[in-house]
Amino acid sequence: MNRVDLLLNVLDTTYDKESWYAPFKDAINGITAEQASWRPPGEATKSIWENVNHLIYYKERTAARMEGREWTNNLDGDETFMLTEPSNNDQEWKSVVERAENAQLGLRRALSETSDGDLNEDSLEPKLLDIMLHDAYHTGQILLIRKMQGAWPSHR
Repeated sequence: MNRVDLLLNVLDTTYDKESWYAPFKDAINGITAEQASWRPPGEATKSIWENVNHLIYYKERTAARMEGREWTNNLDGDETFMLTEPSNNDQEWKSVVERAENAQLGLRRALSETSDGDLNEDSLEPKLLDIMLHDAYHTGQILLIRKMQGAWPSHR
């Protein structure tokens, strides 16, 4: 397996192909806008919606850079959580979920058009690995929030 194929496999595993941990798509499947907007107690906590915003931002930015497109929506780390405004509107939440899917597909497409040699340029491979680890980290947070809500299936 070449390096691009390996990275594509990891990208897919973190998004929608269950391995030994739940992927992002499963983590957000079936939740309402109200559940996505709910914030656990604590000053530094984020909602599911905010975590999804954060992941969308970095995937869209990375894909744009890989495709040579100019990126003008420069946000700092904290601002990325508010990429879209959380609400109790299920249609707005559905749009965010679709945007997350499109961000994944865009990054996957950009990566599939990359050569192994391109991975060495501008530290691209470590940046991509960071994106994937970042997705897994925040997916774990999303699952924890769902468990706090009683909205994650139990496997007793």
